[in-house]
Amino acid sequence: MSGNILKMPVVLRVSVGSKYGAQHSQDWSSLVAHIPGLKVVFPATPYDAKGLMNSALQGTDPVVFFESQRIYDVGELFHEGGVPEDYYEIPLGEPDIKREGRDITILSVGATLYTVMDAANELAGKYDISTEVIDARSLVPFNYEPVIQSVRKTGRILLASDATSRGSFLKEMAQTIAELAFDELDGPPVVVGSRNWIVPAYEMEEHFFPHKDWILDAINEKIFPLQGHSARNDFSGDEMIRRNKLGV
Repeated sequence: MSGNILKMPVVLRVSVGSKYGAQHSQDWSSLVAHIPGLKVVFPATPYDAKGLMNSALQGTDPVVFFESQRIYDVGELFHEGGVPEDYYEIPLGEPDIKREGRDITILSVGATLYTVMDAANELAGKYDISTEVIDARSLVPFNYEPVIQSVRKTGRILLASDATSRGSFLKEMAQTIAELAFDELDGPPVVVGSRNWIVPAYEMEEHFFPHKDWILDAINEKIFPLQGHSARNDFSGDEMIRRNKLGV
């Protein structure tokens, strides 16, 4: 409204994740990502959190900075040497390849990165499938080029986050990837998010948030069969239709 004269250098830290029920566990990043003018950041590692926070603080636009309570006690596992004491910045909007692979791409948002890494380890060890894992790190802005390059190599992509799947930003990403890489994809992007419920009590969260078995079952049902895999969860088209009819 000011024609870019007024600045709003505000960084809002938002803690989501688990253990506190519906009011504090829901990942509502898609709500703010829908609002033009807001930047939305969601790091999953200490190294990324520091670099992205420094970049956010140097800007003149409002930034909503999501943090997951689920990983507050997880140290730096990806950056050799841990988190540097010196100042550094990570540009907003640049996803990071956390694991290189050749058979399937998994794009992760937030704390689900660690669940995805567990799934990638099992895919490699048990099924000899090489997984490329990409950590989104930001939702708005977002550079799709590294993701499209990965899809050109693997031909398949699954997207995962702790947000409920209905209306999640994963669906926006999946639709954009399908448009940009239609000819490179061997099948449609597959989304694995949380259940479309109100977040339950902590004791029931294992039935709500995505875990390794969900990812493996979704790959087995929708992307390619995993030899010898016994699915525990139904990711079929019929089950998707049934749940949408019920609104869950």
